[in-house]
Amino acid sequence: MQTGAVTMERPELDPDIFVVGENLRTTIAKLYGGRALRIRHIDAGSTNGEEYELTALGNAYYDIERFGLSFVASPRHADILTVSGPVTRNMEHALKTAYEMTPNPKMVIALGDGACTGGIWKDSYAVVGAVENVVPVDYAIPGDPPAPVDILKGLLNAITQAKKVKK
Repeated sequence: MQTGAVTMERPELDPDIFVVGENLRTTIAKLYGGRALRIRHIDAGSTNGEEYELTALGNAYYDIERFGLSFVASPRHADILTVSGPVTRNMEHALKTAYEMTPNPKMVIALGDGACTGGIWKDSYAVVGAVENVVPVDYAIPGDPPAPVDILKGLLNAITQAKKVKK
């Protein structure tokens, strides 16, 4: 019988995380002068799959803060709004209010199939549909739900695209 501390092997990290993360870090540093890019997430009616993946971005494996990204509690402090799920009728007004409270220049990212197209609920009486039916969407990250690495890639593409538009 063996006693003592239990040792666990650390799984190898996906190299995409480092490549995308480093690109994010340098792009964010150029655009925002060294401060973090602040994200406010809004669940407009999702199944919470997207929220699980966003939560994973904050764990020790992904650790997005090292790349210059952080989540904030108020849209008034956000640079980006990520919205998941098809927009339910009950969340339509709240989403519009959050959008209006976010300072310019702001970016809205539809996160997941429900937010991008309305998903399987698009013809339901309970939903307004895709996020673009309620507020302007700058970028869409499809998936059901998108994996954390795909979310990072989508964020990088979104801010790179926005940088090109600003020039």
